[in-house]
Amino acid sequence: MTTVLAPVAGVVVGLAAVPDPVFSSGLVGVGTAIDPVREPGKVLAPIDGRVLKLHPHAYVIAAEDGRAVLVHLGIDTVQLRGEGFELLVGEGQRVRAGQPVVAWNPAAVEAGGRSPICPVVALDAPPARVSGVLAAGPVRAGDELFTWR
Repeated sequence: MTTVLAPVAGVVVGLAAVPDPVFSSGLVGVGTAIDPVREPGKVLAPIDGRVLKLHPHAYVIAAEDGRAVLVHLGIDTVQLRGEGFELLVGEGQRVRAGQPVVAWNPAAVEAGGRSPICPVVALDAPPARVSGVLAAGPVRAGDELFTWR
C-alpha cells in the first residue's frame, strides 16, 4: 500500500474543480487537487521514490513498486517556462515523502492570470485500488490525501 501525501498546504477541492478538462474528467488518472495557500513555499514529494520526470511546473515520483504520482503546480503554468519556480532536486534522484522538490509562489501564478490549483494524481492506477481520496477541506503539506492498494 502506498500512502500519498499532500505536497502543499491549502484546501482540497477535488479533481472535478480543476479548470482543465484533462484533469477534471479524470483522463490523467485518479486523485484529488489542492487550492494552495497564497504564499511562497516548497512543494513536497507525495511518496518515497525516484524523480521520474521533473519540470518546474510538474513532476512525477515513482515508487520502487512502479506506482507513480504526478504533482502539477497550477494550470497552464508550462507557459511560464520555469519562471517563478526553483528546482530543489534533480531528475533521477531518490526522494523521501515530505522532502521539498520545487519552490514556488502560488500568489505570483495567480497574479499572472493562471490557476494555482495543484492536481495530485495516481498515474495508471485502477480506480478500485485508490481509496480514502480527500475531496474537500483544509490540508497541511504532508497530510494524507489518499491510499493506493
